[in-house]
Amino acid sequence: MSNHPFRCLRDLSNQNGPLMHLKLGERSAIVVSSPELAKQMLKDLDPRFAQRPEYLASKILWYAGSDIGFSPYGEYWRQMRKFCVNELLSTKMVRLFQSIREDESARLVEYLRESSGSSVNFTEKLFSLSSSITFRAAFGAACKDNEALRKLIEHTMEMVGGFEMLDLFPSSRLVAALSWRRMRLLKTMRRELDVIMDDIIDRHRRNRGRNSEFGGEDLVDVILRAQEEELLQFPIDNNNIKADVFTAGTDTSAATIEWTMVELLRHPRIMEKVQAEVRRAFKENPSFQQDDVVYDLKYLKLVIKESLRLHPPGPILPRASIEEQVINGYTIPAGAMVMVNSWAMQRDPSYWKDPERFEPKRFETEDLNFVAGDCKYSPFGIGRRMCPGLTFGLAAVESALIQLLYNFDWKLPEGLRAEDLDMTENVGLTATRKQNLFVVVSPYN
Repeated sequence: MSNHPFRCLRDLSNQNGPLMHLKLGERSAIVVSSPELAKQMLKDLDPRFAQRPEYLASKILWYAGSDIGFSPYGEYWRQMRKFCVNELLSTKMVRLFQSIREDESARLVEYLRESSGSSVNFTEKLFSLSSSITFRAAFGAACKDNEALRKLIEHTMEMVGGFEMLDLFPSSRLVAALSWRRMRLLKTMRRELDVIMDDIIDRHRRNRGRNSEFGGEDLVDVILRAQEEELLQFPIDNNNIKADVFTAGTDTSAATIEWTMVELLRHPRIMEKVQAEVRRAFKENPSFQQDDVVYDLKYLKLVIKESLRLHPPGPILPRASIEEQVINGYTIPAGAMVMVNSWAMQRDPSYWKDPERFEPKRFETEDLNFVAGDCKYSPFGIGRRMCPGLTFGLAAVESALIQLLYNFDWKLPEGLRAEDLDMTENVGLTATRKQNLFVVVSPYN
């Protein structure tokens, strides 16, 4: 398992088949690498595989799985999922945050204009952009420590990636006592995050209705209102609030924008085509005020889809079986960890022509979407545990790419060729790019 887990598991599946049983320490892991099996388990047999496995990170950083992503399947999860879809990240709320997305993208554009001709650490600026959008939507004006919170989240995501020994040997007291990550997460990261997040919640309680920058409610306001009006069957406390707004997809949006720009730099003809479409659409609207106007950006949407095919934010979908099931003649015991290798399925030559090639036009004929598509394409998950922030994340990605592609021509620093760009991923919850991307921009006149 020395390689990236999703790559290593793909290679093992090529040798042993699309349904494998691995013994990882004390834990049984079932690896699924076939769209047909993924559909059977996560759709046809849903919710029997709707449980989440327990991880060290989810226990500590997400308060024993109190958030939507890691909470155990049951009535509480159903309540919070419904609340998230209907209230927190509804289409209405996503549209309400449009001005924030446009404003933060404009700030990045202004920075790039001032840095024209110089090499810029684009990766760093993208993570700052994504986190600023999320913080302003979630916390409004109540967050006074944006930079400190951003750095804590960045460091935390670096720490929780890969296989942690305590996750593989959960019953071992010796492993628990010697776990450096456990001590770091408990004593430093959790404590520092609590100070910032508790302050944000206290500010919201003192200033109800005055936190948002746009006259409405931000995400924490919505949760507090539901809490105070007792709208939820299962009460929520500060820990539930902190678990649900922590990270909130900051790294996934930034990673998707970066991977897309990397692929466009490696494929200049595609870059030229998508820039022409964006510049044509916004020629009469350089302020990018989208309002209710529907712009014809079909090719940009294809580019984003293809980028998500090659670089899904979550390459492995973690599940656990709720009860014993027989799949293809094999018995999967209750409680077994199930690892659906979405990354492998989206690059499988059995289902995709030239799967390693970045070719957006393949989606002109592939009738696939993010919600009801074939399981061979599942960048946001499958079944009930699909990412509830899909609409919010895609809106941030599209808004940023529109402004970046419209306003600048792009190239790499002198001496660096596009074909030499390192396409290796980080090992973590999100498959971000391992090497930072440095670019040189020229303003488009």
